[in-house]
Amino acid sequence: MKQKNFNGRIFLKAFICFSALFAQQFKHSIVMPVPDLSFHPSIFYGLDVLEQMDFKPLYGKTIGVFTNQTAVNRKGQHLLDLMKIHPKIDVKIIFTPQYGLFAEQNNQFKLQGDQKYDPIYNARIVEVFGRNIKPPEWAMRGLDLILIDIQDTGVRFSTYIATMTKILEVASEFSTPVIILDRPNPLRGDRVDGPVVRPQFQSFEGYHIVPIRHGMTIGEMAVMANEMGWIKNLKRTNLTIIPMANWKRSYWLDKSEHPWINPQPQIKSIRTNLAYVGFGLIEGSNLNDGRGTDRPYLRIGAPWLSGFHLYEKIIQLKLPGVEFRVVEYVPRKKLEDKVIPLHVNKVCSGIDIFITDPDRFDPIATATAIMVLAQQLYPRQFKWDELNRIDMLYGHSQLRIFAAQGKPANYLPPLWLKDVLKFNEFRQQFLIYK
Repeated sequence: MKQKNFNGRIFLKAFICFSALFAQQFKHSIVMPVPDLSFHPSIFYGLDVLEQMDFKPLYGKTIGVFTNQTAVNRKGQHLLDLMKIHPKIDVKIIFTPQYGLFAEQNNQFKLQGDQKYDPIYNARIVEVFGRNIKPPEWAMRGLDLILIDIQDTGVRFSTYIATMTKILEVASEFSTPVIILDRPNPLRGDRVDGPVVRPQFQSFEGYHIVPIRHGMTIGEMAVMANEMGWIKNLKRTNLTIIPMANWKRSYWLDKSEHPWINPQPQIKSIRTNLAYVGFGLIEGSNLNDGRGTDRPYLRIGAPWLSGFHLYEKIIQLKLPGVEFRVVEYVPRKKLEDKVIPLHVNKVCSGIDIFITDPDRFDPIATATAIMVLAQQLYPRQFKWDELNRIDMLYGHSQLRIFAAQGKPANYLPPLWLKDVLKFNEFRQQFLIYK
């Protein structure tokens, strides 16, 4: 079969002739079988698979959709635009996560009073974050199905997984089926790193007992939560995953020909996403993390800090896959920023982070080393967040206590190695891809 002749009909014929590769292993969740498409060079996300099926699993159903700007196919077409040509699909509710439905939202919805509606479907837009951490009951009434398609960051303290779990929780209460269109873990699916969050430090930014870098897709995370009864009170959801085809765990997100769409406003590249694994922790301190500049999560500094002094100490650790440069800068608030950057309009001294080898770079070890050094070099000026938010982001109090004890920064990574090994073994039973 020539690749240039590949089309939807061939795909559907292959779909009928699938092997039972995935029709197997879960008690409470279904992973839809997909054909062997190894003859084709492309990676197919869950949305691509559903599109090749002409969205038929959604026909005749009134649905709620949990999505944002990242739900695009290989051609950059959005899920909501693709479904609008199918009159048999009734989109009633659009659930949105933190940061909203689209990055530029001015022309993407219409207002009726204080309520937002999507102009394509006249569907009510309901934010599932902030005041509503889970879908309100009125929004669930009359729904036959909830469809989820969103690109996660692969980082534990992103809130999309927590919001997804809250949707699964409410769906279980209403006995509403849920279909998840799977997407890659952008940071490879074979890398796990960082401490597992302890129960006393769970929050919306650390909702499940997983490491900071968990190496799982959103579909795999949903299966794990559903199978383990983590949704709430051992409840289970009628859950179906439409998986990817041709995706391998060793792939970075840029392996695919799908366009890059910022999963969060400040994460504008795969390298920024990788840096966020560690430098998202900086938010738990009084260091500026590069937000307010053109290098969010790739810059660190403060008005009271000497970039030269920090640089001299950090290069002695010989951290792999990364280089540092001294920088002086002023964080500025942009019109679209919802949060004012720390030390806004103040001259900061610090260092820029340049990832030279993504496969060797350890973002958590690098970021924690910088915070430990900052406290040791500037014990009077360096502060943790007043509410010890660092404990919620990191997963327990170990980092804060370790830094206070004045121990060498490179002693910290071995302390979470046991967590990594145990979780990596535990997660194997929920993995969909090799």
